[in-house]
Amino acid sequence: MSLTELPDKDAELPARDTATVIYVCTTCRRPGDAPEAPRPGAAFAEATIAAAANSDVDVRPMRCLGNCKRGCTALLRSAGTWSYVFGDLDPATDAPALIAGARLLSQSADGLMPWRGRPEVLKRGLIARVPPLDFSEPSE
Repeated sequence: MSLTELPDKDAELPARDTATVIYVCTTCRRPGDAPEAPRPGAAFAEATIAAAANSDVDVRPMRCLGNCKRGCTALLRSAGTWSYVFGDLDPATDAPALIAGARLLSQSADGLMPWRGRPEVLKRGLIARVPPLDFSEPSE
C-alpha cells in the first residue's frame, strides 16, 4: 500500500495473514519543520514498505502513533508477542533495522525481542514494550 492509497482514517484495514506487522507513523515531523513541509514520517513509511518487499513483514502506515517528541516512530507487533514502540528513527537509514527487528520478534520463542542481535537503533530508540492482550503476570 502506498501513502497515496491510505484508507480514510476511520476505515478498517483488512486483516492480513503475516508473521509481523510494523506500523509506521506518517505524520511524524522534526521540531521546527513547517506544517506544510513534507513529513519525514511519510518518507519513513515509504522506505519501510520498500525494505519489506519480498518478506513476510507487513508494513502499515498510520497517521499518528502519539510519540511526537521522539519521531520518527514505529511499532512492531506479532501474534502472541510483546509489542515494541521505537522512536528517534531516521527515515533515510533505519527502515532495514525495523525489518530485522520484525524478523527477530517473529522468531522469538518467548514473545520478547532478543537484545542480542537487535539493531543498535532499536536498542537506543526503544520507547515502550507492551505485553500481549492475553498476558498475565506469573504468581509468586
